Amino acid sequence: MGSETALKLPVIDFSKEDLKPGSIEWNSVRSQVHQAVQQYGCFEALFDKLSLELRKQIFINSEEFFNLPLETKMKNVSKKPFHGYVGQYAMVPLYESVGIDDANIMEKVEDLTKTLWPQGNTSFSKTIQSFSKELAEFDRTIRRMILESFGLEKYLEEHTDSTNYLLRIAKYKEPKTTESKVGLHVHTDKNTITILYQNQVDGLEIQTKDGEWIKTKPSQDSFIAMVGDSFYVS
Repeated sequence: MGSETALKLPVIDFSKEDLKPGSIEWNSVRSQVHQAVQQYGCFEALFDKLSLELRKQIFINSEEFFNLPLETKMKNVSKKPFHGYVGQYAMVPLYESVGIDDANIMEKVEDLTKTLWPQGNTSFSKTIQSFSKELAEFDRTIRRMILESFGLEKYLEEHTDSTNYLLRIAKYKEPKTTESKVGLHVHTDKNTITILYQNQVDGLEIQTKDGEWIKTKPSQDSFIAMVGDSFYVS
């Protein structure tokens, strides 16, 4: 009788106090990141800079958005594909999302908040900006480690200065059937790095370079960091 071992993503701890460039801890984590992105193109990350309260609040405020009338949600428009409101597509009837450009900058978030809630919604704007600011710092750490591991430190400042951040909040409706339904079709991300935080929904599957699929089950305290097409080297 044969046995089968389920593939699992590497888990990397970014919560260590001494995680500073040049330190022993930094070099150790950088090595783990290098191995993970080469082997899988992604990894599960432990990152404690976001408080438990902020993590809870991001889902509360996300639900506030999705409970808005459709005509209000559609006011979030963008000239960039998939950067505004996305939903009501026959091909992906279970999926809708909202993109918030420069979500780490309070003025940008407040502009969108005023569009959606003319009467104001301080909780929404503060939560979105605080959450995005911490993730932007985390993103910079990951990208710095990747560039360093390939000996490309001299491009770090130029690379960082050319970066813009998009926060995308997504919701998958529960299918009204017992049959399995696809929430979103197979795809790759076109950006540089995607950092995903899930509301305990075990729906994400990641394909390895060998063509095998990994069903991810991150903990409530962890994130999935994925290298996008813009940062990919074959």
